[in-house]
Amino acid sequence: MTGSEETPSFRLAYVPGVTPAKWARIWNERLPDIPLTLHQVTAAEAPELLRAGDADAGFVRLPVDRTFFSAIPLYSETTVVVVPKDHVITAAEEVTVADLADEVLFHPLDDVLDWDAPPGEPAFERPATTDDAVELVAAGVGLLVVPQSLARLHHRRDLTYRPLTDAPQSTVALSWPEEATTELVEDFIGIVRGRTVNSTRGRQAAQPSQSAQAAQGSQDKPKRAQKPTAGKATPAGRTARARATGAKSAKPAKRGKPRRRS
Repeated sequence: MTGSEETPSFRLAYVPGVTPAKWARIWNERLPDIPLTLHQVTAAEAPELLRAGDADAGFVRLPVDRTFFSAIPLYSETTVVVVPKDHVITAAEEVTVADLADEVLFHPLDDVLDWDAPPGEPAFERPATTDDAVELVAAGVGLLVVPQSLARLHHRRDLTYRPLTDAPQSTVALSWPEEATTELVEDFIGIVRGRTVNSTRGRQAAQPSQSAQAAQGSQDKPKRAQKPTAGKATPAGRTARARATGAKSAKPAKRGKPRRRS
């Protein structure tokens, strides 16, 4: 190796709410010589990071530009409404969008839900981030609708959440530039999809040489069964007959009557 050659590595971006630890651990077990580096970015920053080549793949929130990116949808999250613990909504196990009609609802600039029309009464301003919106909910001036993972990420003791049954959902996907589908990207796809370490899917298996194929072909030809020569007994047959003959000829010896002693 020359000094100009770089050590291969894999750069993985992920958005808030996604926990890549499990996949990173499997990568380190299977490819210990290729370091994996994690980069947490906002949902809005992730596509640009991948487009610029600053990450090899990323866990993103759909939608993405499918003319440039490949994407494998992984799961869709439950949508929840974040409320103070003493709010009336906490009396229900789950709520609907109609239940929020009279509530002030914050719609932060980094919102990841694709609303046709956000429910509730509009807030006096749009918070810059989800974290800012959570602070406002804690102050008791409104509510917030987010994917469940973000509600957990911004957990506070004075807040809780309830599932919102008819709200849009956010789908998390593994994405990468389609023209940059490298072997390392294929390796990571295999890990995310749960392929075993011996699986060759995603990579072309090596083809055997012509000589190896010929040798294999000769081994695969069925062998003709050898029939014993007519009129000749096989050693096994002779042994069996000898045992049978001996068994028939062997008779117990006759015992004489015992003599009486005078």
